[in-house]
Amino acid sequence: MLEKGFISTVEFPDPRLSWAEGLVAVGGVPDVGTLYHAYRRGIFPWPQEGVPMLWFCPEERGVLFFEELHVPRRLKSAMKDSGLRFSMNEAFEQVIHACRHQVRPGQAGTWILPEIEEAYRRFHQAGFAHSFEAWRGDRLVGGLYGVLVEGAFSGESMFHTETDASKKVLLHAIEHLQNEGHEWMDTQMVTPVVASFGGRLIPKSEYLRLLKERQQRSQS
Repeated sequence: MLEKGFISTVEFPDPRLSWAEGLVAVGGVPDVGTLYHAYRRGIFPWPQEGVPMLWFCPEERGVLFFEELHVPRRLKSAMKDSGLRFSMNEAFEQVIHACRHQVRPGQAGTWILPEIEEAYRRFHQAGFAHSFEAWRGDRLVGGLYGVLVEGAFSGESMFHTETDASKKVLLHAIEHLQNEGHEWMDTQMVTPVVASFGGRLIPKSEYLRLLKERQQRSQS
């Protein structure tokens, strides 16, 4: 399959036709072409050690609609911290590496395996993966990375070494996306942090409709 010069190692099916838990394909490698074709269809990788690459489009999708954004009062006050500096794409490799090693309560491991870290590093070099950073002086204290393919942004992971730094970075990313004309971001799942900002699950059919509309608008 050739589209915009990218070749996929997986012939992805219609994402509406999935197996258990939203699994749509098995195998292939997460190179630039394959990731591009996956994301443009609303599909994302979720690898597990010891098995071929797994690709998903779940029956319910986490989405954060910016018009429904809720910012807790305490965080609004914390955003006035003049000691923080925000940036974009200044430290992608540092951000994804920190996300991989972030300790998360209730989780024994991470889906960001070494091959995934390298895959998204290449995706960043190709212009599709982006990072948002929070700095305290020259220290990276929080970050978020995600994917922007054909006008739709998918948030992938966050980290922090300072209280609320990842939440502040998320607000910074949302402000940037809004300025670029985005009305929502894909969060794939709804974590407690995403839920605290107003994120919610929507049916796969609704998500795919929003995705198509966003792609059409980005091409006009």
